[in-house]
Order: sequence, then C-alpha cells, then structure tokens
Amino acid sequence: MSDNNNVNLPPGFRFYPTDEELIVHFLHRKAALLPCHPDVIPDLDLFPYNPWDLHGKAMAEGNEWYFFSRKTDQNRNTGSGYWKALGTDEAVFSSSTGKRVGMKKYYVFYVGEAPAGVQTNWIMHEYRLPDSASTSRPSSRRSNPKLQDNSKWVLCRVYERSNEENGGDGADQLSCLDEVFLSMDDYDEISLPN
Repeated sequence: MSDNNNVNLPPGFRFYPTDEELIVHFLHRKAALLPCHPDVIPDLDLFPYNPWDLHGKAMAEGNEWYFFSRKTDQNRNTGSGYWKALGTDEAVFSSSTGKRVGMKKYYVFYVGEAPAGVQTNWIMHEYRLPDSASTSRPSSRRSNPKLQDNSKWVLCRVYERSNEENGGDGADQLSCLDEVFLSMDDYDEISLPN
C-alpha cells in the first residue's frame, strides 16, 4: 500500500468504524467471500511484523492500523517480541438487534522473549466471528472448501496507547523509540556517551 492508505476513501471521509461495523461490514463479508466497499483493509500475516512496522503495510487511520490476518491458535511471536492475550474474549453485539455478531480479544505487545518480555504501549484488538456461525450460510460453508477456508480470518486493530490512557507516567513500559532501539540487530555495536 502507498503512504496514503486512505486512497480508496472519498475526500473528507475518515475510517473510524465501531466494533460492530468492523465485524458486520468487513469481517462477515470477508468470510462469505463478498466484496467490501470500500476495499481498504489489506490481508497481512501478523507474525513477521512488529507493531511499529505496520505503517505502509496495514490500513492506517490516525494512530490505528487495520488488517485481516489468518486466525491462529499459535503463539503470536514477531521479530522483536510477542503479543500476549489479556483476559477473556468479549462478545460484540448488534446495536439494533442485540444479537451477538462476533468476538473481540485484547492483546498487549511485549519486547523480548516470553515470559520475560517487557510490556509496551502497543495494543491489538482481534475480532473474530462467533464459533457457532462464521457466516450466514453454514450449509454452503460445509460444501464449499474455499468458503470454509475464508471463515478462518480475523480482523485486527493495532494502536499505541498513550501514557495518559495508562493511568500513569509509563515508567515501567517501553516507548516506541525504546522498542526500535531494542530491535536493532547491531545493538552491541552502539556506544553510549559517558
């Protein structure tokens, strides 16, 4: 994608979807092999990328990045750290019908190797379809392997939380700049002034 990730949006429009809109208008359509209009959220494998590497690869709006990724039960390790799940899955409900339309899981990015990593300010919301109904056409999903394969998608929203949101000064967490320095391959060659 280009640096201007909103290329498919009309001038003046911004991409600030609710949890329900992300699931109903984007993730359900992706799973059902239906086109998304506007088609602005790219497919991206989460694991090779640290959160600060998403610029130019994921759909950016403000300080948030959006992308589709394959659903996995594996560890969410990247080049410099890992995503650690927080709490339990949270149901997302339709504002008009009150029905459950999907699930949301929270992750925090840690720099280093588990379990000794250092918590950062990077947060990911991972949206998935309910296990009982990945699409509105369950019978066709069983008979169509391509549709069944596409129901394995999740939609991710990644952002860097500010220190004010943390409720503190963030002294026990790494800043984005600290994370970049820790991820440098030639870390041993860096000399600090005395």
